[in-house]
Amino acid sequence: MQFIDLKTQYARIDRDVKARIEAVLDHGQFIQGPEVQALEARLAEFVGVRHCVGLSSGTDALLAAMMALEIGRGDEIITTPFTFIATGEMIALLGARPVFVDIDPVTYNIDPARIEAAITGRTRAIMPVSLYGQCADMDAIAAIAARHRLPVIEDAAQSFGASYHGRRSCALSRIGCTSFFPAKPLGAYGDAGACFTDDDALAKSLREIRNHGQDRRYHHPRLGLNARLDTLQAAILLAKMEIFPEEVEARARIGARYTELFQARGAVGTDVGGAPVLTPYVHPHNLSVYAQYTIQVEDRDAVAAKLNEQGIPTAVHYPIPLNEQPVFHVGLPGEDYPVSTAIARRVLSLPMHPYLDEETQVRVVEAVAEAAGL
Repeated sequence: MQFIDLKTQYARIDRDVKARIEAVLDHGQFIQGPEVQALEARLAEFVGVRHCVGLSSGTDALLAAMMALEIGRGDEIITTPFTFIATGEMIALLGARPVFVDIDPVTYNIDPARIEAAITGRTRAIMPVSLYGQCADMDAIAAIAARHRLPVIEDAAQSFGASYHGRRSCALSRIGCTSFFPAKPLGAYGDAGACFTDDDALAKSLREIRNHGQDRRYHHPRLGLNARLDTLQAAILLAKMEIFPEEVEARARIGARYTELFQARGAVGTDVGGAPVLTPYVHPHNLSVYAQYTIQVEDRDAVAAKLNEQGIPTAVHYPIPLNEQPVFHVGLPGEDYPVSTAIARRVLSLPMHPYLDEETQVRVVEAVAEAAGL
């Protein structure tokens, strides 16, 4: 059983992928070739913003976004501790300080009700993460940001293709950042990412930053990065965009089917400790792309081991909150972020991709139910 089935996807698009790669090999423009501009236009249209700026990874997209906003040493960025290290890592690399705010126990995204208390005179931005494929409560966050005149940067590494009140992820804030890592809902065949914005000046800055800070050849008005999106990866992503809208619908359908199957076996609720198995909750105004289908279980390691014995792969996203990571050590581990701490001990991600058939899902659910004692 595949945790993420890229082989089946490739079988659908192999001719298109090969043709596009061959076109790049023929024209030889491996850096900033025409496929990059074509992909940026396609993605901007899909998201519904004026500008898409392709970058070398989702991590570099976060870094470039903060550099474009001139965030630096001594600044504070409010974000969540329940996320991949890149979110806090890029803040710290700029000399800024990540200020963690605990999460909502239902969606696992940053809790807007806790944000305002964390704002200080050094706060320069709010960076919510749209975790597991569901957008954070961006309207509530935007209202807080507007009151304090702060930009919002959406870390949408897991939510490209998702929507919130009918608007696409990456079009919900001053800058949206996403990742095209191969395992993401829209994945390249290597590292890739992008920033999205309606701000013309920011888009110009982002394009300069990704290319060593130059506004024209050998003229550098700012410090930048070597963070360009490879032409070959752009070509692959163009092929994948042909089927991506269909895959978004399939992900939503398959995620909902998982939940229905679990609920039929008695998995109920979303509160920590509320049942042996807790299924993810998606707000009615959201469409999730289920970058992961993540449940909560007691004695996670034992459950995962039993599934592994049956050939069912699992993963944990994420076992250690950022405040407990040795590189940060923000306060006493778990003391200030009880929801993140509790959920990090219980989350378990199951096989999830657009080609997951119902028979396989039934097998996974039955195995989890048996292992968890449902």
